[in-house]
Amino acid sequence: MSTARQIGEKSRLSEAKARGLCSRAFMRFGVPETAAWEAAAPLVTAEMMGIATHGLSRVVDYTTRIAAGGIDAKAVPQVEALAPALVRVDGQDALGPLTATRALQAGVIAARAAGVAAVFVRRGTHVGALAPYLLDAAGQGFACVFTCNTAPMIAPAGARTAMVGNMPLGIGLPGGGGGPLILDMAMTVVSRSRIRAAAEAGHDIPEGWAMGPDGTPTTDPVAGLKGLIAPIGGEKGARLALSLDLFSGLLSGARFMDDIPDTHRTPEKAPGVGYAILLIDADRLLGKAALAARMQTAQDKLANARAVDPESAPRLPGARALAALRTARAEGFQPDPETLAKLTALATG
Repeated sequence: MSTARQIGEKSRLSEAKARGLCSRAFMRFGVPETAAWEAAAPLVTAEMMGIATHGLSRVVDYTTRIAAGGIDAKAVPQVEALAPALVRVDGQDALGPLTATRALQAGVIAARAAGVAAVFVRRGTHVGALAPYLLDAAGQGFACVFTCNTAPMIAPAGARTAMVGNMPLGIGLPGGGGGPLILDMAMTVVSRSRIRAAAEAGHDIPEGWAMGPDGTPTTDPVAGLKGLIAPIGGEKGARLALSLDLFSGLLSGARFMDDIPDTHRTPEKAPGVGYAILLIDADRLLGKAALAARMQTAQDKLANARAVDPESAPRLPGARALAALRTARAEGFQPDPETLAKLTALATG
């Protein structure tokens, strides 16, 4: 029986056990214990939310980049308060989840004092899914908008050359008993990781996902990875992606547009990307009770909307991921056996 199958048949992972595995893997590559524990948390949360492309598998990617030199295992992000509600963070090429966690913490402190705060990060690395950070902010009573730039994979409107990243955009609102609103989406019709997975499996991709290097539509995932990924909404999505790229990269002092290297091809290069995080003290703005009541009203309106599929009523963004997270925390969860085998090997040597 293969190692992957043996591991896959073991008991389901708890959140604590998964975080311990991730932490030990990072520590074996030189990340200090506290930093490793912090960086592991968003990845485990993403996995439990059902975002496996940005969950435990990212530990393998990140340790590969540490070994290659593109991520500094021992770097400590530097936080600088420029004004009461304006924070700048130099990520120092540290693990992205560590930098994002500390940037969010700094923003929460500033927003709790000033009511609102903006945090701009430069010299960041791959941050993973945005949903865990939005959930963290919402749990502390803050509305949050989060974006970061990435290696180019979208052509600007009117062009056929990749110059803009897929620009993930996250929006979070605190909620009441039904949970918060968590929107985590990119400006491409599909993530690059899904196209990469299709290439590794030898499967075609649907029409409309990508264009080849010559700018024509393709169903070949290898050609798509060498070419362009289609933006949502056509040229409107491309323009939004460019605007977010400049908002997070230009304002922060980070790299932007096609200055960002593709670290899948060149893991030895530090990406130097930028993050932008906006936080609003929603509890102060409305009060917990009023905020919870208004969010419940929104949920009720959606539940009462005429559904296209009677078996699946409209719901707040993130509701499915939050349900998966609750189940995983209560019952444990089972990652992909191959991913778990690789992670266990990294953690134990």
